[in-house]
Amino acid sequence: MTLLDRVSLFIREHALFRRNERILVAVSGGVDSMVLLHLLHQLAGRRGWKLRMAHFNHQLRGRRSAADERFVRRSATALGLPLVVGRRKVKAFALAQGLSIEMAARQLRHYFLARTARRFQCRTVGLGHHADDQVELFFLRLLRGAGGEGIAGMKSVGPSPSDKRIRLARPLLEVSRREILQYARENGIHFREDASNSRLDFRRNRIRHELLPLLEKQYQPGVRRTVLRLMQILGAEADCVTAAARQWLARKKPAPVFTRLPVAVQRRCLQLQLLRLNFSADFETVESLRRNAAQPVNIAAATSVARDVKGRVELQTPPRAVFKPESSRVRLRRAEGTVEFSGVRFSWCMAPVSARNPLSAPGREAFDADAVGGEMVLRHWRPGDRYQPIGMNTTVKLQDAFTNRKIPLARRRELVVATTKAGEIFWVEGLRIAEGFKLTPHTRRQLNWGWRRP
Repeated sequence: MTLLDRVSLFIREHALFRRNERILVAVSGGVDSMVLLHLLHQLAGRRGWKLRMAHFNHQLRGRRSAADERFVRRSATALGLPLVVGRRKVKAFALAQGLSIEMAARQLRHYFLARTARRFQCRTVGLGHHADDQVELFFLRLLRGAGGEGIAGMKSVGPSPSDKRIRLARPLLEVSRREILQYARENGIHFREDASNSRLDFRRNRIRHELLPLLEKQYQPGVRRTVLRLMQILGAEADCVTAAARQWLARKKPAPVFTRLPVAVQRRCLQLQLLRLNFSADFETVESLRRNAAQPVNIAAATSVARDVKGRVELQTPPRAVFKPESSRVRLRRAEGTVEFSGVRFSWCMAPVSARNPLSAPGREAFDADAVGGEMVLRHWRPGDRYQPIGMNTTVKLQDAFTNRKIPLARRRELVVATTKAGEIFWVEGLRIAEGFKLTPHTRRQLNWGWRRP
């Protein structure tokens, strides 16, 4: 079969487009989107499709980005197709939103495509993703620790992340990059080369140019084919688990006991409920909910979720708690001593560096005694508290550190904080010690520190 026949069959089998449909084709000017445009243009007459084009200028490559836009405009004119061009300074948006360049570009591009699709009254956007994109995505998500659904990769058709009413279709998903390049050469299809595709500071490019060639050369010559087959298997299994979870959640009659469901279905039930609440469903949160009924799990600054014994997840906004004002000053001028504060028993002793204790022992730490000084203050968390965890270059808010560790709000206010006489935090119960108080080659004396809750 020719590539045109293969793509035509793929479109029919996966019901990507209907007859006489208006289709918006996303065209970057690269070989993938130009070949997709060429194929759909050839098929449009047979199917009655009315093609529209969209090009998003990320303004990341200066004159080259402008040249890409001019190239796409000429292509639209040559084919006699309507074109909408969008522009946005992605770097500025990424900086303002605290996003990576790749994530910012993706968000802006999908927003533009969804808006343009609505303008042209298109329900479907055609994208040029291909089989090699799938393989690279597999490794990207594998390295991030994604589950079966994430590792299964892109669907042939699915909703836009910016507008669920707009469908994203990928007719080239079973076509390799090599086949696309060959088709472009054989059919005289011009395209633009994106120099950023060779930059190794992007993880996807390192996977493309370093990891995959290494795997093919030294481990498995057919790794791309193997990965695509694995993605199909995982995708089918993930769909099955999702269907079972949706069925369980939708049951009005007495459903099987949550804890008797297969573990994979339990996890998916919880993930779906968290997503409905517009919260991320990371593995740690899902596992905490799955293993512990009625135990709140902190997911935001003042918001927790908990599941009941029936497996239903509910938001829990705790009542506003008052910061505990009590504190205690402790002199450290003796060689050793003990003190009790807020139900916690503390002990300390001064020792030469040669008698250094292991830092990893539970309930024990060691600090540079001269950095701490001759007096410390034991107290609780206060508004605005910041400290610099060991190994970090900047300070962080204690509130953010507690949130990242998923420590419930009520529990945070019980934890003890130790500061110097001047008020600098050097220890927080349950967190890493502060960078400025660690033992170094210049440390002359160390403060061995222990604590125990009854």
